[in-house]
Amino acid sequence: MRVVVVGGGYGGLAVSVRLAKLGHDVTLVEAADRLGGALTTVESDGFTWDAGPWALQVPAVVRDLFRKSGRALERELGSDLTPLEVVREHRFADHSVLRLPSGARRQADAFEALGPGLGADWDAYVSPYAEVWDVLRRHYFEEPWTPAALPREVAALLDSRTHLHKRLRKAFRDDRPAMVAGHPFVADGHDLRNVPAWAGVVTHLEQLFGTWTVPARDGGLARLRDLLVARLATRGVTVLLDTPVTDLVVRGGRVAGVATATPSATGELAADAVVCAVDPRRLPALAPHVARTMPAMPPVIAHVGVEGDLDDLPHETVLHGDPMVVVRPGGRAPEGHAALTVHGRGRLAEDLLTVLARHGTDLRQRVVARVDRTPYETVQAWGGSPHGVLWQGRGTVRRRLGPTTPVPGVYAVGAHATPGSGLAYVGLGAALVATVIGPA
Repeated sequence: MRVVVVGGGYGGLAVSVRLAKLGHDVTLVEAADRLGGALTTVESDGFTWDAGPWALQVPAVVRDLFRKSGRALERELGSDLTPLEVVREHRFADHSVLRLPSGARRQADAFEALGPGLGADWDAYVSPYAEVWDVLRRHYFEEPWTPAALPREVAALLDSRTHLHKRLRKAFRDDRPAMVAGHPFVADGHDLRNVPAWAGVVTHLEQLFGTWTVPARDGGLARLRDLLVARLATRGVTVLLDTPVTDLVVRGGRVAGVATATPSATGELAADAVVCAVDPRRLPALAPHVARTMPAMPPVIAHVGVEGDLDDLPHETVLHGDPMVVVRPGGRAPEGHAALTVHGRGRLAEDLLTVLARHGTDLRQRVVARVDRTPYETVQAWGGSPHGVLWQGRGTVRRRLGPTTPVPGVYAVGAHATPGSGLAYVGLGAALVATVIGPA
C-alpha cells in the first residue's frame, strides 16, 4: 500500500519506519529543509543545545520503536538510555527545595523531609493512578479504539468532570506538593483548571519509570532523530524535503493523495493512505474537525553558553513563582564551558537570567553565547506547537484526532493527535497508527 506521511517530526519519523517495516511503500513529506521537528538541535558559537525534549518517562516506548522497525536501540546507540537519579529539583518561594527522585518510597521520603505528613499525602495522591495507568495502557494507549467504541472504563475516565486543579486542592493542604504534581502541565502551557484529573497519571509514570535520556556526549535525545533518519534509508522510505503539503486530495469520499507545493511547482502525490503528523489545522480538509481546539503555546526560551561548569545545577530545576522558570543544563560546549537552556512562563517583565539570578544562580557575567526564541519563533521554526493541543476541559481529548480521522484513509499522529504530546505519548500514537493500518 502507498502511504504518504505528512510531517517529519518525531511522530512522522516513528510511524514511517514502523509502516515501512510492515512492507508499505512509504513517502515522508516535510515542509522544512531537515527532519526532526522539535527533536533537533540549536547551534551557535561552538555550542549545541537540544531544541526540544531531553528526557523521557517511558523508555520502553522508544525501545519498542527501534525493535519493531529494525535493530535494537542499544545496538544503534552503542549504549542504553541513561536513567537520571533525580526527576527534577523544585525550588519554592519560601526557599525550600525538593529533589524529586524516582520510586514511590524515595519520593515519599523526600516529601516527608519537606514537611511532616507530606510524604503520606503524596503517596495517597499518586497511588490511585496505578489503576488509571493500567486501564489507559490496556484500552487507550496500546490498543486501537474509536470514539464510538471506547471501553466503558476508559469512557468513564475521559468523561469525568473532575479537573486536576480540584484534585490537587483536595489532596494537599500544602501548596508545594500540588505545584510539583501540576508542574508538567503548567510547563507545557496549560491551566490546571482545564486539565482532567486522569491526566495526572504522568506523576505515576515519573515515579514508576523515572526519567531517561541520552547523555550530551552521545548526542542528547536529538541522537534519536539521527538514528531514525538513518533507518528511513534502511527501510527504503522516500523523503521529500522543502515540500509543503497544502491539503489532502479526497475523491469518492476517500483520500487519494496529497497536494504539494514547492518554490517552482505544485503537484499531487497519490496515496492509498495518508498519515497526518503535523497540526491538522495546516490541512484544510482536516481543519474543520479540530476547529474547537487550540494549540498549547511554547514558553519563552533562552539557550545559553557560559564559561565554567554548572556542577551546582541538577538535570532540571524548576523555580516556582510568577514567572515560573525551568533551567536545564545540557548540550555540547567548548572545553571549559557549559551549555544550558532556560524556559520561562508567566509574567516575564525581566530577562530570564535576571530571574535566575534572583533565585541565587547568577550566570550573567559568564555568558559567551546565547540564542533566544519567542513562542512565535518556536512555532514558526517547527511548523506548530510541540506541546500539542491545549487542555480546555474534559471534552478536549475527544476533539483530538487519531489514530483514525473522519476522512477515510487518513490517520493522525504527533503532539496534536491522540494520545498527546511528549516522546512517550507520540511514540504510542505512532504504534497505534501502524497497528490500525496493519501489514501490507
